[in-house]
Amino acid sequence: MVGKSFAWAMLPALAAAATLQSRHTNSTFDYDALSLRTVGSRNTLDWRIWLEQNGHPISFWHDVPLYPDECNKQIVNFVVEIPRWQDGKIEIRRQEPLNPIFHDDRNGQPRYVESVFPHKSYPFLYGSIPQTWESPNLDHDFTGEPGDNDPMDLFDIGQDLGYTGQVKQVKILGAIAPNDGGETDWKVLGIDVNDPIASLVDNFSDVEKYRPGLIQSYFDWFTYYKVARGDDVIPIVGNSYRNSTFATAVVEQSHGYWLDLVKGNVDSNEINYNQTSRPDIKHSFVSKRKATYQFDLPAASDEEPAAPRPERFDQWFYLDKEFRLIEENVVGE
Repeated sequence: MVGKSFAWAMLPALAAAATLQSRHTNSTFDYDALSLRTVGSRNTLDWRIWLEQNGHPISFWHDVPLYPDECNKQIVNFVVEIPRWQDGKIEIRRQEPLNPIFHDDRNGQPRYVESVFPHKSYPFLYGSIPQTWESPNLDHDFTGEPGDNDPMDLFDIGQDLGYTGQVKQVKILGAIAPNDGGETDWKVLGIDVNDPIASLVDNFSDVEKYRPGLIQSYFDWFTYYKVARGDDVIPIVGNSYRNSTFATAVVEQSHGYWLDLVKGNVDSNEINYNQTSRPDIKHSFVSKRKATYQFDLPAASDEEPAAPRPERFDQWFYLDKEFRLIEENVVGE
């Protein structure tokens, strides 16, 4: 198991307390030029959202920079996949060119997450950290398990409701490490830099003063949220949060794994790692001006009305004190 020395060794340039940075501090990436290209019907497997910059498609995963400001590594960019209180399992599709957002499936049908009382679906904004990778090619030091082959997950406890495809900046406050089916699946705890308490909290333990009970409630949610569909409780390695220094070090390490991926130095595990922002990495680079034609992508948005959701996900599910399913009730929307 990795101790505090690992975290500090990984962060020689990290300041103990950093001033929140403007989202415009990364001069090489134009956030104001971003837009979304949406095709198909939400709640179907054909629905897709591509990220655009100046009207050309880029990758949510590989082209959005990890840090808005390289001098402050506690602040990272965050791609919102699932807005607060929504239940569709939306994520970045790693196999497709430029990694659009899509609706994940289970048993060939769009996947949803049950509402387990007292939470309504996802109780926070949920998504991923760009330019990171949970590599499945090695057993990770802290967890002893291989990665899940995805970008690192982050949950944002700020008050913003968010929207799918949003790129925002969050401050890292900590992380937990679920062992989900024998895979390392870090969940980084962050808060929107514009949230009212963001400047007052630097670590997960600081949140209790301003939002009592929230941190433990979300820790519990990650352990039991799959129980309602018939799965087991998910164990958390170490059974507690890791602090912000440790979490920031793990993100930085994951960024190194990602860099090896786009450089072609490791097994890509069926990931499409084409990127449009680093012409110096010729192995994966493609011009964003040519990407629509080269990858045969839809040339413009063509969004259709959302398909209906299954009635099951209008229900509350109740667990006993040991996180076992005891009953379900139908409630109105």
